[in-house]
Amino acid sequence: MVSPMAEDPFSLARAAAKQLVEAAGGAEHAAAVVLGSGWAAAADAFGETVASLSTRDLAGFAQPTVAGHHGELRSVDVGGKRILVLLGRVHLYEGRSAAEVVHAVRVAVLSGAPVVILTNAAGGLDPSMRPGEPVLIRDQINLTGRSPLSGPPPPEPYAPRFVDLTKLYRPELRDLARRVDPSLREGVYAGLSGPQYETPAEVAMLRLLGADLVGMSTTLESVAAHHLGATVLGISLVTNLAAGVSLEPLDHEEVLEAGVKAAPHLARLVTGVVSEL
Repeated sequence: MVSPMAEDPFSLARAAAKQLVEAAGGAEHAAAVVLGSGWAAAADAFGETVASLSTRDLAGFAQPTVAGHHGELRSVDVGGKRILVLLGRVHLYEGRSAAEVVHAVRVAVLSGAPVVILTNAAGGLDPSMRPGEPVLIRDQINLTGRSPLSGPPPPEPYAPRFVDLTKLYRPELRDLARRVDPSLREGVYAGLSGPQYETPAEVAMLRLLGADLVGMSTTLESVAAHHLGATVLGISLVTNLAAGVSLEPLDHEEVLEAGVKAAPHLARLVTGVVSEL
């Protein structure tokens, strides 16, 4: 039997979006913010939570199995604007399909959010990067071998699957973020499937390919959001230097710790961007 997600992920996302709008009291969200590993501590500093619900109550959501990711959505007031905050995500390495990985983003956009801010924890490939530093994603390299647009063609009224990614991460949103924090640098994010960290040889390869950051999420979500017409901003939190760049062993606890320490800075950055939308 073919699962509803595999057969028509767009209809399933539309159904969940309707449930979300009803649960949030019909509020219009200026943006949806997807929080990656280590970013959860920043969520409490965004503003007042007006409504909160478990993703278990919405159609089609798979539940996260990774520490630092929570199956929760919040409608948050940020200076009079409402944003939709998605605490946690699922990943390919959890055995999820590409459609499951991007489901939350599709739901957010179909519920009315015109802007999607994707955050993640990333390894820094540039030796000058420091743990705790946020970096704007200028472009990406999808090395997962997967696409959220594979499978049956998107039904009407959605755009064809052959979407142009020339301006995937919108320059105007990056400019806005730099007005909030002029110290922000930009980089190219390489997305791999994980869950193991990269070898020093793989990191050397990524640097030759032009990547500045590496992680295990974001690349599929950005494509899905862009395909549905949302404008996308990507922000990586450098939680460690990658293998071969750093001589220290890598572990997930380090990722979460870096996020907790950087939470106030991250919250100011996101709320500053949202206030200017």
